[in-house]
Amino acid sequence: MAEAKQGQSFIQHEFDEAIVVQRCIVEAERVLAEAHPLPEAKTAIGKLMKNDEKALQQLTQLGERFGATGKAEEVAGSMQELSSMVTQTAKEAPSEAYEAHAVLLNMMRKQQDSSGAMAKIAQEMGDKEIKAAATEMQKMSKQGAEELSTLLSQLAVQIATDGQQAASSR
Repeated sequence: MAEAKQGQSFIQHEFDEAIVVQRCIVEAERVLAEAHPLPEAKTAIGKLMKNDEKALQQLTQLGERFGATGKAEEVAGSMQELSSMVTQTAKEAPSEAYEAHAVLLNMMRKQQDSSGAMAKIAQEMGDKEIKAAATEMQKMSKQGAEELSTLLSQLAVQIATDGQQAASSR
């Protein structure tokens, strides 16, 4: 059973979780920037990766104030395992890249939600630096997730119609 957290330990937990998820995002982006079957997705993911690497550095620095080191607990640990598993096979087939892309999209949405909560916590604490960083991360995560969602749909259509074309040519 998970340990109940509140106050400072909750903030540390949130930073730990955000660091782990952000690290997973960057790692998945590295793989997909090479393995993705859609050239426009490779380009978009490469651009997102630059911002996400900066966000990871910033999260790590801000989290140090609260003792956060990127410890993987239940949720973040599960996301880390899933991401690692699906990105390992992303190069094997477009459908495998689709799965890795979908997991990446979910992690970005998780960061969007987490950063919104952190922005509100920081506002309540009167910490303008964390509030600004969390608000910017929320904005970047939202934009990235929207772009990845569109590209995921394009990949789904490509996979589905390639399969139909192959079946109809038999």
